[in-house]
Amino acid sequence: MKPSVPNRVAGAAAAVALATVSAAAASEDEAVARGAYLFRAANCLGCHTDRAAKGAPLAGGRALRTPFGTFYSPNITPDRETGIGAWGEDDFRRAMTHGLSPTGAPYYPVFPYPSFTRMTDADVADLWAFLRTVPAVRQNNKVHRLDPPFGWRPGLRIWRSLYFDPGPSEPPPQGSKEWRRGRYLVAALGHCGECHTPRGRLGNPLPEMELAGSADGAEGKPVPNITPDVATGIGDWSARDIAFYLETGFRPDGDVAGGIMAEIIETSTSHLTAEDRAAIAVYLKGLASVEHKVKPPS
Repeated sequence: MKPSVPNRVAGAAAAVALATVSAAAASEDEAVARGAYLFRAANCLGCHTDRAAKGAPLAGGRALRTPFGTFYSPNITPDRETGIGAWGEDDFRRAMTHGLSPTGAPYYPVFPYPSFTRMTDADVADLWAFLRTVPAVRQNNKVHRLDPPFGWRPGLRIWRSLYFDPGPSEPPPQGSKEWRRGRYLVAALGHCGECHTPRGRLGNPLPEMELAGSADGAEGKPVPNITPDVATGIGDWSARDIAFYLETGFRPDGDVAGGIMAEIIETSTSHLTAEDRAAIAVYLKGLASVEHKVKPPS
């Protein structure tokens, strides 16, 4: 007996619904996979995990020492009480690209939103999709220990009005596709300038000294000049040298990366594709050369 017309219609509708659900699930899986790669490129694991105390991944608590005091990274696991589990995607996008909490309070720029503001909406959405899949950890955030007057949060709005330019910046049209990809990885996702660009007295990056190294870098230690200056930067490194260093930690002279950079290579750049490491190298080789010898803080 042939199925009736209503039954055939119902069966077709069910098949369409099943296909739609399957396609949506596949699309979500692809977003999570892309987000996992972005998670590595942005090195979220490094800042948001207290490695010294063998803390749970992304549960926060890592001490970030700066000239303004010590900040502690927050819990970004999906725990609803102590992490970001109660956030929506719009809350996450606002934090990443505008440096604002779900209540509208500004974050300190030790959170590198001035770099993440250059991320595409698609990448922010994919990163959010991945973070929703990590294990939730209940761990309260630590209170920052800042020197006066830097604990005065209203001052952040003044800082933002002077030094924060939200939104993606368009690269020059003459750059190659590889150069443009490298620029995005360095200036947005990898937020390299947050450590490698020296800052003024108010913690403002000095644009004329982009990536020229800082005496007060990550965890209060000097960070090198990575512009192509031969005397004080990495001008005598080839693009291949740079890409190999980002993969293995080995410098052209046979020495190895140490300190925070060794950790970044372990948790971030060694996980990038060879093409992305090459793009970073191309971008760095094309930077303006800045002569700046980095000295340890006095």
